[in-house]
Amino acid sequence: MSLIIRILFILAGFVAALFVARDTLNFDIMQMFVVVLLVTGLLMVGALWSVWRRQA
Repeated sequence: MSLIIRILFILAGFVAALFVARDTLNFDIMQMFVVVLLVTGLLMVGALWSVWRRQA
């Protein structure tokens, strides 16, 4: 579980760095926001995939 969270934080760091400089005070907040978006997106894809597989 910690490996998955660590990978998500690495991806979120790259995405957040596109919008906010790493040395700003709110970089950690933006990184957490991106992590929440990534987790939400992954859960939505998993749920939709499950529904799609059930219909096929």
